Amino acid sequence: MPTSKLTLSIDKRLIVKAKRLARARNTSVSAMFSRYIEAVSGGGKRKPAELGPKTRRALGIAKNSRGRPDRDLVEEA
Repeated sequence: MPTSKLTLSIDKRLIVKAKRLARARNTSVSAMFSRYIEAVSGGGKRKPAELGPKTRRALGIAKNSRGRPDRDLVEEA
């Protein structure tokens, strides 16, 4: 899919955090933003059967103090 440039205005501290996070995850801020939008819009939702075997086994092993479904946390991560 072809990409287009997008300009966002955000706090400088968030820019630094985003770049640091992207570097730690060996990706780009643009790729992280794209994945985030897909996840929150429902466009990136996958059925449990489509999750990898390790991810399926990991679901439910950690306590979720936010009261959100494990699936949402995995997709967010």
